[in-house]
Amino acid sequence: MKRLLFFTMIILMSLPPTVSTARAGESVECVILLHGLGRTSYSMNKIEDELTRDGYHVWNETYPSTKENIETLAVRHIKTGLSFCEAFGPAKIHFVTHSLGGILVRYYLQTRRIPDLGNIVMLSPPNKGSELADHLKDIYFYKILTGPAGQQLGTDSDSIIKQIKPIKGHIGIITGDRSLDPWFSTIIPGEDDGKVSIESAKLAEMSDFLVVDSGHTFIMRSETVIDQVKYFLKNNLFRKGIIIKITMNPGRESQ
Repeated sequence: MKRLLFFTMIILMSLPPTVSTARAGESVECVILLHGLGRTSYSMNKIEDELTRDGYHVWNETYPSTKENIETLAVRHIKTGLSFCEAFGPAKIHFVTHSLGGILVRYYLQTRRIPDLGNIVMLSPPNKGSELADHLKDIYFYKILTGPAGQQLGTDSDSIIKQIKPIKGHIGIITGDRSLDPWFSTIIPGEDDGKVSIESAKLAEMSDFLVVDSGHTFIMRSETVIDQVKYFLKNNLFRKGIIIKITMNPGRESQ
């Protein structure tokens, strides 16, 4: 019995190492996930699992979204994600973000270049600012719950969001039109997902745009949305079909 175990160990040790997420010779791609304000990496774990099964290396870590301002969050934590990805020598580094996470990517790319940048998918980003932040920013509990970044999400002309310039790259944006927060929706102009208006989610430089039947809080867990995320990462546009409530390719809309 001992001799059998010994020879089994010798055979196993002589086998070549396995590759967990990509077969030898295949190009490696990495995805950085960035959750929203006041959330954790758990909120993005369904997307993480799906992308991992598709062969991507995925960075999905909780960052202190309510403890630091947008500038610090963007530089410090995106750098951590990039270091994780660069260890694999990826052909491309993609981003998939929810809410505040999209603002962090836009801020990071203002003065920094990612040579192997792939595609960017933003879920419910407040790209033109949040009317809720305008309305709630002076309320004590809002300040405590959302921290410095929550004070920077307003629509006023001197807010950090309004100072961010267009970025280069393939950007796909998905937002929802189902509100589970009727009181918030009375504050937000036009159709919204309970936190962000459809209009606020748009960017002039976006490559494609979808509105789905979903609310802000759980949009990242929708199977329809995850399918569209995966499709955009591979094709630079969303899959068109009857499962989508509203679809449009905006070209170069003005902000």
